[in-house]
Amino acid sequence: MVTIIKMSHSIASILTYNENKVKTGAGQCIKAANFPLELEKLTFALKLNRFLNRAKLNEITKRNTVHISLNFHPLDNLSKEVLIEVADTYMEKIGFSKQPYLIYQHHDAGHPHLHIITTNIQRDGKRIDLHLLVVKKSEPARKEIEKVFGLVRAEGRKNKEAFSLDPIPTSKVRYGKIASMKAISNVLNRVLNTYKYCNLQDLNAVLKQYNVMADPGKEDSKMFTSKGLLYRILDEKGNTVGVPIKASNFYLQPTLKFLEEKFQNNTIIQSSDITSLKSSIEKVFIKTNYLSLNDFTIQLEKAGINTILTKNRQGILQSITYIDHKTHNVFSESALGERYSLRSIEEHYLLKTSNRTTIHKSEQKAKKI
Repeated sequence: MVTIIKMSHSIASILTYNENKVKTGAGQCIKAANFPLELEKLTFALKLNRFLNRAKLNEITKRNTVHISLNFHPLDNLSKEVLIEVADTYMEKIGFSKQPYLIYQHHDAGHPHLHIITTNIQRDGKRIDLHLLVVKKSEPARKEIEKVFGLVRAEGRKNKEAFSLDPIPTSKVRYGKIASMKAISNVLNRVLNTYKYCNLQDLNAVLKQYNVMADPGKEDSKMFTSKGLLYRILDEKGNTVGVPIKASNFYLQPTLKFLEEKFQNNTIIQSSDITSLKSSIEKVFIKTNYLSLNDFTIQLEKAGINTILTKNRQGILQSITYIDHKTHNVFSESALGERYSLRSIEEHYLLKTSNRTTIHKSEQKAKKI
């Protein structure tokens, strides 16, 4: 079993995401714990208000929402009743058994998984400390539950590679297929709290993978000076289509102010993942049979790393951005250093090509002799 815990300040967006799964038949709410009414009698408003009323008891705490996903191996063929028992056991062991929480079973991935929504604000207004929740409580709980319920263990590379760990699968937005608001919301819910980006350019590098972009407007525009932000859908050629939507209109409210907080926090936590990306790039560098920038990007893609090549107005390649889908990081070339810049990479492969040509000529000359 693999557990993923995310903290947020917007219960509405998380609840909406899970309720939309129910509406489309891709999910089911299988339990409402510590709610005043039975599950069948709970409307969206009643569910939301239960959490909002708790949040009002401690308005100082901004991150008052906890979104948990429990991911099981495909071989863990568990009934709904057992899934509920596993979830309840997990919540008890991490100290949330007395909190109101909702359990959703999703059916949109290749492995069984649950989503649990809860709050860390207790009935007396005090908050449950989320610091080191994963290390001190979640991990021990996971290991014990695996033993008690006979689940496939999460440890080991083979088990982790046997199924996708992504609890919120997302596809590219196709304009006109579904409502723009819903389509963009799905992407924002997937990206904003999963990937680590340090500026708007890095964020857009990821969003554009899903045909979405965050637009602050031109530098001399009123929207730019007032720090407004629009979200737009892109077509396959990268052109904007449809009507843009204000950031404040989304439940998550991913405004520029919201993002700037993310930028600051991500800058701190990204540093530990730089080494991993550099190591992946170095492995491609040392392979002598790849002699072009195109080969370089293809090999990185096989390792789970996308590269975004930026051109200037004259159409000349200018810089490279790396999206590491293994660690969910976005790094510009300036963040990694000169060795991993576009100019350095082009020089690297130019030198390789030159060396290969020289060796080939030497071999031909030797044969003639």
